[in-house]
Amino acid sequence: MPYLGSEDTERELRRALCNPHIQSDPLRYRNTVLKVLRAMSQGVDVSGLFSEMVKACATADIVQKKLVYVFLCSYAALNPELSLLVINTLRKDCQDPNPMVRSLALRNMTNLRDRAACVRRVAVLGWAKIHNLQPNSETDTAVVNELYTLLRDPDPVVMVNCLRALEEILKEEGGVAINKPITHHLLNRLKQCDVWGQCEVLRVLQRYRPQTEDELFDILSLLDASLVSPHPPVMAATLSLFLGLCSALPAVGLAALERLLLRSLPGLMGAHYKRFFCGYAEPAYIKQRKMQVLVELVNDDNVAMILDELRGYCTDVNTDTAQAAISAIGGIGRSYSDRCLEILTGLLGLKQEHITSAVVQTMRDLVWVCPQCSDTVCEALEGCEDTLQDSQGRQALLWLLAVYGERVSSAPYTLEVFIDGVRSETSVGVKMELLTTTMRLFLCRPAETQDMLGRLLHYCIEEETDMCVRDQGLLYYRLLHRGIEETQKVLQGRRSDPSLGVLIGRPAEPVSQWACSFNTLDPLKQGPVETEPHSRGSPEHVTFDPKPNTDLSETLDCSQIVKLHSASDRASGCSDSSAEGLASSVAPLLSLSLTPVLSPEEFERLWLQRQDLHTEQDAEKREEEGDCACLVEHIRGPAIAHCSPQSLQAAMQLVNIQTLAFTPPHTLPWRVYLFTHTQHTHSGNAPHSTLIVGELLYTGEANQRVGVVKTGSDDGDLVEGSKEEHVREGGDSTSAGLRESARENGEEEEVKVTLKQQPRDDSALKGFLSILTSVLHTLSSERA
Repeated sequence: MPYLGSEDTERELRRALCNPHIQSDPLRYRNTVLKVLRAMSQGVDVSGLFSEMVKACATADIVQKKLVYVFLCSYAALNPELSLLVINTLRKDCQDPNPMVRSLALRNMTNLRDRAACVRRVAVLGWAKIHNLQPNSETDTAVVNELYTLLRDPDPVVMVNCLRALEEILKEEGGVAINKPITHHLLNRLKQCDVWGQCEVLRVLQRYRPQTEDELFDILSLLDASLVSPHPPVMAATLSLFLGLCSALPAVGLAALERLLLRSLPGLMGAHYKRFFCGYAEPAYIKQRKMQVLVELVNDDNVAMILDELRGYCTDVNTDTAQAAISAIGGIGRSYSDRCLEILTGLLGLKQEHITSAVVQTMRDLVWVCPQCSDTVCEALEGCEDTLQDSQGRQALLWLLAVYGERVSSAPYTLEVFIDGVRSETSVGVKMELLTTTMRLFLCRPAETQDMLGRLLHYCIEEETDMCVRDQGLLYYRLLHRGIEETQKVLQGRRSDPSLGVLIGRPAEPVSQWACSFNTLDPLKQGPVETEPHSRGSPEHVTFDPKPNTDLSETLDCSQIVKLHSASDRASGCSDSSAEGLASSVAPLLSLSLTPVLSPEEFERLWLQRQDLHTEQDAEKREEEGDCACLVEHIRGPAIAHCSPQSLQAAMQLVNIQTLAFTPPHTLPWRVYLFTHTQHTHSGNAPHSTLIVGELLYTGEANQRVGVVKTGSDDGDLVEGSKEEHVREGGDSTSAGLRESARENGEEEEVKVTLKQQPRDDSALKGFLSILTSVLHTLSSERA
């Protein structure tokens, strides 16, 4: 054989491959092919033997076939036209009964590189398909290395397909390995990819962590254009990558959030509510999510437009979308009950089954949190039972009749229709709700309900086959034998939830709570809170868990409050020492209680009734109403208006203060309404109980006030003091800007506290103010 590297080497090997005597001897033929591979491995260019090696592929010898496939894959890129000659052989081998032959053929078919990019795109994905067909086979390192090499293919689709293939093949190892060169290469070619290619690249890059801060900002600079991309998937994927990279840079992450997000900055996108209007061709689940966002964006300026838009969705051909729109209107009804009830009442006039059912369920939930709507709801219930066919709607109607049956004139006749058809009723839930409703209506309208109650109890005890219904019937029968008073104690429950109010909005959620699920399908897997009426039960079964902050309980302790924080630096008639002495004598003898519970209606009545007690025009009336007191105080410093409602309510409940209603954070003006009962023991006397109702108000103005608006005089009366207010002009309209400017000017934020007490006890009122001030300052420090 000629010396290595000469042209005679290729000529000698070609002569041997074409020799019929060698071709007839399988062993000699295999050794000749092996010589070609040996020469190739030593750097000799044997690409001229491509056509002879293609012929050598047509053999039954698996070893020879494997050697030929290695040669073809190495030189296929240099001979794209000749590579087509081996396709027929590979196709035949793919149908060979030997699985080894089939796998070799398929492997090499996908390794052939074509000049056309579309062929390489399919070939790359072919490796991922092979891996799925043979998941237990060992990963071929040569294939993985080839795919990593193809990441630099000039075609961007081939590059993205390589990422997808590597993610699939290396799934058990954590996916494709992302280092600094690969990261910067992918980022520089990001604009060449299509929308879904950019999303794939951005998703893979989330695993990379920059080594230096300069590298981080270089990456963020490259991503800045994608952050405002006109394509929502690219924008969402970019923001998801931003959140991951900026976990150690809150200011940068906040700047990205301000462009796009709602959950961590409620009210930020209120001016852009029209972007969340639903499109005709959008899927139902997208429409439902958009309606949930619209509920969070409602304010005084856009409520009319949003309600008008939601009204149109209520008649959508998709019943789920229509019911979600009705439920969204009910969610807005917590703050704008009159407008929403007008729309809901009008929808009942359509006499459509699914609409009527959703409206009745929404009204049931609305009166649970807004009992002032009960009169309008009771009027709207007349005659709607004829349209209700589904079990959820009938249960909602029965609950309303149970709670407000004395106001609905046709309630006994409606119940009679239900009771007459109880034998044909298939829903166990409707039967159990019917029993409870009939019992409650019997307590308030016995003459009209006694006969039908007897018939219903007889059926439930003697004929009903379901054990739950039968046991409930027996319970009510035995309860009636104990007397009406005992029955009323058991059945006359609450009509509303005093822990909820009409001003409750979405709380601000820390980014860490939801960043991991951003730009994934996890939010779609979660059941909507208020957009699926068929999943809701009776309101009594809904509990409110404020999830208090465990750290807060360690810092709040009523027994340790010994100082009137804000009153001491404003009081003109009392020195610091006297204030401390008064507090020390009051605090140990003062306790707070939440019982008896004050309903929202009672709170509103008392608040409006005592509204004019501290005005100058009604001084005479204030003297006559000697059993009442009013105190207005300004507490400096706390950033309480920016805390989440959950933290605020949990902190208040730790010291037995109940918050009835509060506005969302970052909303101006910000208000909180609260109440408590004080048990104040004077020296040697019996405990003296009083009711205190209050309002916290933050307007967003950084100001300085001198003096106390109300102070205690020598005779125990609360007298107006002097005050001087300096309002900063030309400040930022946002709460963040106000806080910044206030700190620069040496000013502090103030929360106005208005307290009203009945009967009057000045010492208890000042002691309560001390407790409240400590809670606010504690929350402020936790916030900081």
